[in-house]
Amino acid sequence: MSANTQPKVIPLEPTPQSAAIVPLKSAAPQAAPLVAKRAPVNRLRSMLQGFITAAIPGLLGAVVLIALWQVAALNSKGFPTPLQTWEAAKTLFAEPFYIDGPNDMGIGWNVLASLERVALGFGLAALVGIPVGFLIGRFRFIARMFGPLIALLRPVSPLAWLPIGLLLFQRAEPASTWTIFICSIWPMILNTAEGVMRIPQDYLNVARVLKLSEFTVMRKILFPAVLPHILTGVRLSIGIAWLVIVAAEMLTGGVGIGFWIWNEWNNLNVQNIIIAILLIGVVGMALEQGLMAIARRFSYDTRRES
Repeated sequence: MSANTQPKVIPLEPTPQSAAIVPLKSAAPQAAPLVAKRAPVNRLRSMLQGFITAAIPGLLGAVVLIALWQVAALNSKGFPTPLQTWEAAKTLFAEPFYIDGPNDMGIGWNVLASLERVALGFGLAALVGIPVGFLIGRFRFIARMFGPLIALLRPVSPLAWLPIGLLLFQRAEPASTWTIFICSIWPMILNTAEGVMRIPQDYLNVARVLKLSEFTVMRKILFPAVLPHILTGVRLSIGIAWLVIVAAEMLTGGVGIGFWIWNEWNNLNVQNIIIAILLIGVVGMALEQGLMAIARRFSYDTRRES
C-alpha cells in the first residue's frame, strides 16, 4: 500500500435520536382496553353460569312436582289439575283485596291478617326469649332452673296450647297470638343460650379484670358475639310462627289464611285450597330468606371477608 493512499472512510449510519422502544410504548395502551373490555364480559359470563347452575335444578324439581300433581289429579276424583288450578288462580288474584263483609274478604286481606298476628306473637317471643336466653347462657344456676322446664314444654303440640289461650284470654285473637308466642319462643331461647355459652372465657376474664359492669359486658361483649346465634334462632322461630298461625286460625275462625282455607273446604273449592297452600309456602320462604340474608350480613365470616 502506498503512502499516498488514503484509508477509505466508511460513513456510519446516523445514531438514533431516541432510545425509546416505540413498539413497547404503543403496545401497552392498546392491551389495556382489551383487558378492560374482557373483565365485564367474564363477570357477566360467570354470573350467567351461576344462575343457570342454580336455576336448572329448581326448574327440574318444579317439573317433577307438576307431573306428580297431574298424575294424582288423573287418578283421584275431584282433585284439580295444574291447569284448572292456574285458571282459578287468575280469577282469585284478579281482585285479592275485595271486601264483601266482615267474613268475606279477598285472599290478600287474609294473608295480611295472618302476618299481623305472626308479627305480634313473634315480636313478643323475641322480647322475652332473647333476654331469657342470655340469662340461661350467662348464669349456670338459671340454666339449671329453666332447663328441665324448657325440655318439658318445648315438644308440646301447638294445638294443645290453643285451648289454654282461649281459657286465659276468653277471645280468639289473643289466643292465636298466645299460641304463636309459646311455640316460637323456644328456638330463640336455646340458640341465644348456646351462643352465650360458646363465648371464649378469655373475653369474660378481660371484662372481669377491667371491672366492667354486667350491663356493659352484655352490651359490649356478649351481644356482638352472640348476634349470629340470635339471628339463627329468629329464623327458625319465624318459620314455626307461620306454621302455627294456619292451624290456630282454622280453629278460632275470623279473618286469616287458615280460616280462609277452612272456609274454602266447606265450599269444596279445592283449587283455592291448593293456591293457598302454595301462597303460604311462598310467604314463609320469603320470610325465612329475608332473615337468612340478615344473618349472613351480621355473620363473622362475612364481616371478615369484607
